[in-house]
Amino acid sequence: MASSRKLKSSSISSKAENALREQTRRGDHLVAALSGGVDSVVLLDLLIPLSVHLQFSLSAVHVNHGISTHAAQWAKFCRDLCRTRGVPLKIARLKIKRKSGISLEAAARDARYRVFAQQKAEYVVLAQHLDDQAETLLLQLLRGAGVKGLGAMPVVRNSAPPIKHDASEIRKRVYGSSAGTTDYEPRILRPILDVSRFEIEDYARRNALRWITDESNGDISFDRNFLRHEFFPLLEKRFPSYRTTFSRASRHIAEAADLLDELAEADSNKCVVPGKLQAGDLRELSFPRARNLLRYALSQQGAILPSTAKLEEILRQLRSSSADSKLHIIFGNTEVRCFRGVVHVRNADSSPGSEWRTTWNGEKQLPIAGLGGTVKFTRRKGAGINLRKLMESPVTVRMRQGGERLRPDCNRPRRSLKNLLWEALLPPWERETLPLIFSGEHLVCVPGIGVDCGFQALAMEPGIVVEWKSGGKPRSA
Repeated sequence: MASSRKLKSSSISSKAENALREQTRRGDHLVAALSGGVDSVVLLDLLIPLSVHLQFSLSAVHVNHGISTHAAQWAKFCRDLCRTRGVPLKIARLKIKRKSGISLEAAARDARYRVFAQQKAEYVVLAQHLDDQAETLLLQLLRGAGVKGLGAMPVVRNSAPPIKHDASEIRKRVYGSSAGTTDYEPRILRPILDVSRFEIEDYARRNALRWITDESNGDISFDRNFLRHEFFPLLEKRFPSYRTTFSRASRHIAEAADLLDELAEADSNKCVVPGKLQAGDLRELSFPRARNLLRYALSQQGAILPSTAKLEEILRQLRSSSADSKLHIIFGNTEVRCFRGVVHVRNADSSPGSEWRTTWNGEKQLPIAGLGGTVKFTRRKGAGINLRKLMESPVTVRMRQGGERLRPDCNRPRRSLKNLLWEALLPPWERETLPLIFSGEHLVCVPGIGVDCGFQALAMEPGIVVEWKSGGKPRSA
């Protein structure tokens, strides 16, 4: 990590440099999120000389949400600004789909962060500042948020918020259909988080910068704008240091939230099967502590957390469920199920249907979007499927339709797949969404169950091992 030496000057430039020195390394690539507003324009102006001084590469990304009638003009402004400053710019054009119960502002924010998560960089740099911190704290407080919501925005965090999304689809929309996918996600960096809006605007005026103004910023029908234009000016008359006070309070709350996560992790590791949440374990804890553990388990799976009332209802049902319970609860894009006392949290995406099939043409990986997973094919001598026999007929991947039979043990007769899956103790929903490998019309392989006797690769024969990875534990054959 670069030197954490603090500069004596308290100027906005020095604050930004201090934050960058503490977080970045020489040779890192940083992407500035450029909206064209005064905050992001000032941020870009600060980053350009610092990129030379601290030796990191710099580019920018502008997200065109397509909401405002001026969106095209803002994109042009950002393009012209970056061209004159010699900064490479990518423009992400999105169509925001408003979902039930989610405001347009929240939907746009989620889409924006998904774009940030797809940047090929060490950091995406945001211009959020001290006033943003105060506004966020009060909005969350008015919404009745818990300690997670009330905690301060950190200077650095992972880029993607806890939401489920199809990364490949986002990348295609942003960069075109030829774009690939990547598991690499940059981190979010906020180097001017301790800088006030007044300091930012003063810097912009002193340096004769130009920026655009979003007409919606003055619309006090939006909660954030109401606080900014009506409430905070009044509060400042009585409590002029409210920004730093709110920021300090948020940091205290964030620390408490971290401690609750540590407690939940400790409780998770004490489960009957460490790290595997079970209904019985939830009954052993006090209700608040069990609620904390459930909230942690949901967040670890990337679920958008439900309301407090919904979370408590889920917890009550889990605590009262029996070992043979078929509990199934859906909220948002997440479902909670219980099988043999074990709690399963998964994406509630629908199955592609029993008639679905696709051809395998030798790819190393075959994503199945409808199942939210990938079939992986690994060549290995003397293991898995005999590659020569497999390729004698067209190879397809299909869903279970019923009536399939397999002989994974050459010393036993062919058996129904239904019984094999039941003996393997697979949860019922996984039995219906397990991809099956066929050569012609012959069932050859079921990941996690085995390879049919007549297709098993013998010693020194070219083989291929099939693995199905969908959220949880990989299943191989």
